[in-house]
Amino acid sequence: MNKLLRYFFTLSIFLLTASISYAQKTDVGNWFIYFGSQQVTKKLNWWNEVQYRNFNFAGDLEQLLLRTGIGYNLTENNNNLLLGYAFIYAEPYIANTNEKRSTREHRLYQQFITRQKFGRVFIQHRYRLEERFLENDFRLRFRYFLALNIPLNKALMEKNAFYLSAYNEIFLHFDQPVFDRNRLYGALGYVFNNNFRAEFGMMTQIQETTSRAQFQFVLFNNLPLFKN
Repeated sequence: MNKLLRYFFTLSIFLLTASISYAQKTDVGNWFIYFGSQQVTKKLNWWNEVQYRNFNFAGDLEQLLLRTGIGYNLTENNNNLLLGYAFIYAEPYIANTNEKRSTREHRLYQQFITRQKFGRVFIQHRYRLEERFLENDFRLRFRYFLALNIPLNKALMEKNAFYLSAYNEIFLHFDQPVFDRNRLYGALGYVFNNNFRAEFGMMTQIQETTSRAQFQFVLFNNLPLFKN
């Protein structure tokens, strides 16, 4: 337990240091996130997702992201292929002003997820390819996501378990510039039951010339659509 707590505090200090070291703008934003993965059949699942992103704690909209998709399990509870669509509405600030403009993006994506377990450490790898239809452009992007969950008071991610969560995700373009961004995240989570859990944490997003810290409130819903 002491080793796990030391890991959590080390990760928190690293995230704070990264956000200070790289940031040109130190305002902290906040993302409210809902992730749903509903089992439709033994092989098929429906992914549904809402992200409400703010420049501040709440009310100053940065982005609204809606994402959905249909997945197919190659093996039971693991190795999932998914095809999906996302819509992104954004209100970025115009450079050097307090004025905003609005943008819309439509996105197709394909991904593969695989999971592993080493002792108490649960690991997830996600490989995602995105076709981004911007208002005046089209871009291809690849994303690699590595996440881990470590239960603290129980051996498994089960009811009433507190756990540590962390991930790193890198975004790469197929044209120039190749590097788009990198996201580093650490959080404390709680498992309500087999179908619901929640996390509160901090994410640092590093881009080519800027960095920004974001609080995150995340709710996970795995309630199946139909009983077996």
